[in-house]
Amino acid sequence: MANGSAILLECLRREGVEVFFGYPGGVVLPIYDQMVDILEPRHIMVRHEENACFAADGYARASGRVGVCLATSGPGATNLVTGLVNSMMDSIPVIAITGQVSTSLIGNDAFQEADTCGITRPCTKHNILVKTLAEMPQAIKEAFHIAASGRPGPVLVDLPKDVLQAIWPTPTLNNYPEFVDLPGYKPNYEGHPGQIKKAAATIWEAKRPVIYAGGGVISSGAGALLEQLAEMVEAPVNLTVMGLGAIPSAHPLCQGMLGMHGSYAANQAMVEADLLIAVGVRFDDRVTGKLSEFAKHARIIHIDIDPAEIGKNIKVDVPIVGDV
Repeated sequence: MANGSAILLECLRREGVEVFFGYPGGVVLPIYDQMVDILEPRHIMVRHEENACFAADGYARASGRVGVCLATSGPGATNLVTGLVNSMMDSIPVIAITGQVSTSLIGNDAFQEADTCGITRPCTKHNILVKTLAEMPQAIKEAFHIAASGRPGPVLVDLPKDVLQAIWPTPTLNNYPEFVDLPGYKPNYEGHPGQIKKAAATIWEAKRPVIYAGGGVISSGAGALLEQLAEMVEAPVNLTVMGLGAIPSAHPLCQGMLGMHGSYAANQAMVEADLLIAVGVRFDDRVTGKLSEFAKHARIIHIDIDPAEIGKNIKVDVPIVGDV
């Protein structure tokens, strides 16, 4: 009969996970016990939990897949926080699996207990405390769906020790959920047709358009479309740190990075522009500087999959919510 730890590894395989990063600790030892006989997905041991989260983050950036990391309860879980904040700020899909004290001990200040879900709520896209083994497959499926869809980000799954040791009723995992239906979570991928037409008209009216592109272009694989747009409207392209690589640096319309650490040409173009086409960016302070002086002569089109980013820092003229 399989236990919860074996079921967890099977869930990860069902999600296509080939490698994950972790550091052992008391509560998650049942998972490591299963790795003796279950060799996939492959585990890479780091020397600190923070490294596990950053490794998963880097793997996600390099592969375009969801990165996975593992840590034990209490200090193991809290050591992930810096990496989770990094993934949250940069919109990187990461699944953090943490051990938790047994369900009967939660809230009793047990050894190495911490309110992992409460601590990580501000620095994750979502987090889940799994209270029974029956909930685990659905929880893992939802975690991967939320992490990779819409605006990507980190999701944490907290697994109590008794859930990891509980016995699954059948030798293997049957009926793994194929679909996720979350009524309160419906990312909008299609921009409003009326707003798109308005944006197109605004672009053709502009005399000095500039494209300001960020990590959203990388996440959506829209680099070729960005290059096509730039050439069509003959607009220079300025990139954020997260947007570097969205268009080849040798392209004649690429002015490189803008902002505090950017080039003079890129920043000057923002000053002189009469239209700013902002694509998958968040108008962060390292780019904008003093908000009242940022592109103050330009109308602004802002395309982003996260409606919370539109109008957050800069008032825009043509907002479009959708996949860039």
